[in-house]
Amino acid sequence: MWKCPKCGRSFRKENQSHYCGKAPTTVDEYILAQDEGIREQLRSVRIVLRSKLPDATEKIAWSMPTYWKDHSIIHFAAQKKHIGLYPGPEAVEAFGRKLEEAGLKYSKGSIRIPYSDSLPLDLIGEIADWCVKTGNHA
Repeated sequence: MWKCPKCGRSFRKENQSHYCGKAPTTVDEYILAQDEGIREQLRSVRIVLRSKLPDATEKIAWSMPTYWKDHSIIHFAAQKKHIGLYPGPEAVEAFGRKLEEAGLKYSKGSIRIPYSDSLPLDLIGEIADWCVKTGNHA
């Protein structure tokens, strides 16, 4: 077990990512709670998702920004070395070839976009469109 030196909470994984104290309740709070160097990338992802999902409600669910309309459509989150995009397993399967062409790593339901890479904003938008059109659940 690993114990966070800041908040004292215990976790199975060493250096487990978590919120010390009160978790953010809005996407603005979520982004502001992240390291300054990645905030702009998170804002860019947010702008794309908001433009592609104008009828969705933006909220925090599962401790990450979520777009919701009758169900979770897509989530994104700041991780230690990447931005995680969580459109669900069907979307990841449908976009597997394009993700590979973009050099992105992915697994069942999640896509990892390294902070060092430029953001594939067009692909993120295309995935969001697909999620809405197909009724895919994240």
